[in-house]
Amino acid sequence: MIWQQLVDGVATGAVYGALALAIVLVYRASRTLNFAQGELALLGAYVSWQCTAWGMPIWIALPVSMAALALLCVGLERVLFRPLVRRHQHLPLIIVSLGLMIALNAVIGWVWTYQTKEMPALFGAGSVASGGVAVSRQDIGIVAAVLVLALVLAAVFRFTRTGLRMRAAVSAPESAELSGVSTGRMMSLGWAMAGAIGALAGTLIAPELFLHPGMMAPVLIYAFAAATLGGLDSPVGALIGGVIVGVVENLAGSYVPGVGGELKQIFALVIIVAVLLLRPQGLFGRKELVRV
Repeated sequence: MIWQQLVDGVATGAVYGALALAIVLVYRASRTLNFAQGELALLGAYVSWQCTAWGMPIWIALPVSMAALALLCVGLERVLFRPLVRRHQHLPLIIVSLGLMIALNAVIGWVWTYQTKEMPALFGAGSVASGGVAVSRQDIGIVAAVLVLALVLAAVFRFTRTGLRMRAAVSAPESAELSGVSTGRMMSLGWAMAGAIGALAGTLIAPELFLHPGMMAPVLIYAFAAATLGGLDSPVGALIGGVIVGVVENLAGSYVPGVGGELKQIFALVIIVAVLLLRPQGLFGRKELVRV
């Protein structure tokens, strides 16, 4: 049974890691925590569902959803967040993201109602059994998709000019501007990537949780725990942190007495508090040194 819980935890943690990666990309771009990231991922899942309801195959609906959310996030960044980033007003940024979270959830409920909907799985039904452990095709596909996403992002950040410019805009924005790098454009690109990845995460998790307006609330909590554990400046840390959180959540729900499925979210809070107290930069983050 423990091997089954580990396998299920890795698959669930991959989704947490993908959403945590979107949180990290926004944080790296604008130095703010986007609490609306879960609702943006939820909106992406609903766009994918709507496309399939219109007769579009899910493999075509997913890229459409990712593109739509990327464009939406660019618009939100430029209209709502960029003016506050330029004024270095961090608290208003958080308040705006919380307001956006509430507004998006209300709009989703108004447009698609609060009834549960069934999302078609990207990788089909059925499972593969080996050594007494059964793994669904959807879970295998989720892990494979997140691994491919991680490799693509690693290649972009390391081997392309755009990735180098994004890294420069984050680490030294003033020097990057003097070197001809448009930090505003890089910020928009970071938000666009976060929107597309969020739509991917929402569409991947929807077939397992069933689609409804409250679906992403617990997922967002685990994603924040994953981002905090891995490090808010580390895309790799976000993915690894997601897997760790998913495994811990599954094992705690099965083996810790009195926890069960209802109290598993407590462990996400414990992880967040413990990391902030013991290692605020996360497992893969670096301490920020300031010369005074």
